[in-house]
Amino acid sequence: MSEEKKITAADLNAQDATLLADLDDAMANCMKCGNCQAVCPIYRETHQEQMVARGKISLMQGVLSGRLPVSKNFDHIMAMCLNCKSCAANCPCGVEADELILRARNAAVKARGLHPVKKNVFRLLANRSLFDAALKLGGMFGWMTFKEIPGKNAVVSRLPMPGMDPERATPPLAAKPLRSQYPEVIACPHPKYRVAFFTGCTINYMYTDIGKAVIDVLRANEVEIVLPPKQHCCGTPVHVSGEFALANEMAKHTIEVFEHLDVDYIVGACGSCVEALKHYPEWLSDDPAWRARAEKMAAKVREISELLVERGYRKDMLGNVDRVVTMHDPCHMVRGLGITAQPREVLKSIPGLTFREMKEHDRCCGSGGSFCMAHYEMSRKINDRKCDNIAATHADYVATSCPSCRMHITDGIIHRKLPQVVYHPIQLLAASYHAGGFE
Repeated sequence: MSEEKKITAADLNAQDATLLADLDDAMANCMKCGNCQAVCPIYRETHQEQMVARGKISLMQGVLSGRLPVSKNFDHIMAMCLNCKSCAANCPCGVEADELILRARNAAVKARGLHPVKKNVFRLLANRSLFDAALKLGGMFGWMTFKEIPGKNAVVSRLPMPGMDPERATPPLAAKPLRSQYPEVIACPHPKYRVAFFTGCTINYMYTDIGKAVIDVLRANEVEIVLPPKQHCCGTPVHVSGEFALANEMAKHTIEVFEHLDVDYIVGACGSCVEALKHYPEWLSDDPAWRARAEKMAAKVREISELLVERGYRKDMLGNVDRVVTMHDPCHMVRGLGITAQPREVLKSIPGLTFREMKEHDRCCGSGGSFCMAHYEMSRKINDRKCDNIAATHADYVATSCPSCRMHITDGIIHRKLPQVVYHPIQLLAASYHAGGFE
């Protein structure tokens, strides 16, 4: 009998290296200049080299060379990133470090598998019917486990919740999800155009007030709206965790739901969701047929303020909203989509509203989707800086085009005992239409 071959650490490292082999040229473009240090929110708090983009790229190169394995520590370090895209935006060499880090997370998933908690959460998320039933049930009985914080559209848990800091404020689950409150087609007698509304998870199950505002604004502008009942999560939480295969399946589901609809546009009110839908062609780039379908759908996708500015919206029926408003730019809006002027144009068109820009308006608030759940203390420190900038404006409201940012900034405002309330810009526009007499 021949002697069984012994697998060495070097063999395992070499296998890990193949997971990143196609990124060799991209990583080689990093000059290690340190420009990413100036803009990385996590590095600012930790001053640890492995937490900044160039440090993470050095670790990836160690795996690529076979010197380092895709270890538990490698996995942890790659997870310590908000995917805020600041490093890529500030890189003189054009290195898309944020995408490289996502690929490193994907390598970790392939080498080590998902953390059991994430695996179970994603299993639930991938099952549309079960996920819908679970969140509807949570909305029905949420009052038993969560206590409302008046005036902030937020709640705090009455009981210890697995994976959640006991002091964390979150939005309440809606007693009735948004899509359950409307017919599939919200008709208009003489529509100027027709849109499909991609609600996403947070707007459908938590911030239904944002969804209602989107619908009211579109109705005020004589737009017919389709709410596809089979739509589901865009896949962003799964994709940014490195589980590309499952995220791609979710992307395919979204494409199948929306591609055959007779609509002029597909509109969303969450920067992360809209970015995902527009980037599906890149997610599915390895499959030419699916990429083509993704490109056709993505061409119709618009963020709500982007659509309104592009097509024009009624200003003759706007009423006064006598408030001072500042704005936080979500990372996936300003750096992922390049949309920053449009929501400001919408806000500044509202009679009576005073717009006051905050310092570092485009700096990450520390949310990072699920990052603020897994690394709450770190995200709170980053959020404190954002709250300082909000407080300095003495604004009444904070506007932001991302429900996750709204959630995290609200948590910071509550803990800091600040007076501001956080809204989506489209909510203030809807309030202006209602003040002008729209019903």
